[in-house]
Amino acid sequence: IMVVVAGDVNSTIACALVASKLSIPVSHVEAGLRSFDMNMPEEINRILTDRISDLLFTPSPDADENLLKEGISAERIKLVGNIMIDSLLNHSEKSEKRNIHERFEIKRGEYALVTMHRPSNVDDEEVLTEIIDGKEVISENIPIIFPAHPRTTKMISEFGLENRINHNPNFVMKEPLGYLDFVVLMKHAKVVITDSGGLQEETTALGIPCITIRENTERPITVEQGTNTIVGNSKEKIIKEWKNILKTGGKKGRIPEMWDGKTAQRTADEIIEYLNI
Repeated sequence: IMVVVAGDVNSTIACALVASKLSIPVSHVEAGLRSFDMNMPEEINRILTDRISDLLFTPSPDADENLLKEGISAERIKLVGNIMIDSLLNHSEKSEKRNIHERFEIKRGEYALVTMHRPSNVDDEEVLTEIIDGKEVISENIPIIFPAHPRTTKMISEFGLENRINHNPNFVMKEPLGYLDFVVLMKHAKVVITDSGGLQEETTALGIPCITIRENTERPITVEQGTNTIVGNSKEKIIKEWKNILKTGGKKGRIPEMWDGKTAQRTADEIIEYLNI
């Protein structure tokens, strides 16, 4: 028996902790990612989960380095690639059958896709207003499609920003979307603007320019090798990177090694070997 946990949410550390106390081996998918920002709740979850896991499945070499620096033995660390890219590639063709572009009345390649949900961006009125200011400027050039997280929708309403968005025909706030609809929207966006860790990786795999409205990232490979640019949450920096994308087409980047859709098989092989099945 082995418990497999993924990612960095609260249920990840909760499940790993219970299994560890029951002396059940634990493996962690997406191990070793670090933002080095302890104010980020996920960072605490990542560090603690890695500490009590028996097998650590990493998506990139920088994650291996982080774990080794923390004193985790090399034998427990397994570089297998990015499991989210498996999902993305497996659903890519199927997503093309969705008619989301027709429903939203937008042309492929001619819109910006926006997501944001982090407390540091949406719970502070001044910060959220600054981000909305920047996106309003972008909407002067291109339609913005904004599937809004419930937390974000709530704070936009509380801060009285709803009317600004609703009265801007080029800034379209929508309910959260299903996975296939979102994938095909992401695949054909001119740019993705986000504070999501996963979207930084998926846009790199798809070759789509990504503007990340955060001060740091636990996925630095998306900046070093991919299409991701970290800009923080100031209006000026968001607009500056957008103008760069308009001028140059944005970072081209490349797909990191082992982001090939075969991570699940490599992970399964390591678990089978560990358990001697």
